[in-house]
Amino acid sequence: MDLAISEGATLEKTPGGPEGTGPAGKPRSLWGDAWRDLRRNPVFIISGLIILFLVVISLWPSLIASGNPLKCDLSKAQLGSRPGHPFGYDGQGCDVYTRTVYGARTSVTVGVCTTLGVALFGSVLGGLAGFFGGGWDALLSRITDIFFGIPVVLGGLVFLSVVTSTTVWPVIGFMILLGWPQIARIARGSVITAKQNDYVQAARALGATNSRMLLRHIAPNAVAPVIVVATIALGTYISLEATLSYLGVGLKPPSVSWGIDISAASQYIRNAPHMLLWPAGALAVTVLAFIMLGDAVRDALDPKLR
Repeated sequence: MDLAISEGATLEKTPGGPEGTGPAGKPRSLWGDAWRDLRRNPVFIISGLIILFLVVISLWPSLIASGNPLKCDLSKAQLGSRPGHPFGYDGQGCDVYTRTVYGARTSVTVGVCTTLGVALFGSVLGGLAGFFGGGWDALLSRITDIFFGIPVVLGGLVFLSVVTSTTVWPVIGFMILLGWPQIARIARGSVITAKQNDYVQAARALGATNSRMLLRHIAPNAVAPVIVVATIALGTYISLEATLSYLGVGLKPPSVSWGIDISAASQYIRNAPHMLLWPAGALAVTVLAFIMLGDAVRDALDPKLR
């Protein structure tokens, strides 16, 4: 009896409770459990460190590259590695290392801005359609079917071929235009599932307004699938920008982009493979890092995997 009382007192003094509970025995939320799992996931840590490094060099590329990506010397065209220029020179005599570092800014900007635009626009339209249903839901479903039928690369060739701007914004706008239907469909399904839960029905019976039910009860419980899909899609958007730039309809010189450098290096792949190796490798690592991050977030937020 004394041992049982002693063990009970010890449990009461312990700041953390049983599995699935937080301090003082309070139940952890989905987000608390997800963060705990992410901190223990080596895939999340590795991908997060890579992405953090990419963000830092995107904001301050001069930290690791002191040269000018647009400064070229034709006398050094296609030369290999040299002291102070570890990646060699491209076909115009530009430093490949400097251009590879500065190309990260374009990729991160396009990926992040496109993901934010797609997630915001698609989740709002899909969430409203799933919540209200009826004619609005049917109309959105038909519109998304039309957009799903448009090949992305072909659409980019048609849409961006008439754009003369050399900035990233036309490319971002095009990818948002064709990317929101996927998020809208995910958000619609999540909202339809969430609004059938008992706590939403109880809030409706107590007289809660539609806006209160959407913002307070439905959105926090329906946003997880949107975050997972958007995180994985971020790497896809970076790859799509490079593809469009490679085809000559995305970013155009004098913009610095991995897709532009890969396109320019493709004709010299036999004589100077280093021109293609470094920007293509940087692109592959970046896309892989964001896909790994999305997979880790999916595993942490999916209750079925617990």
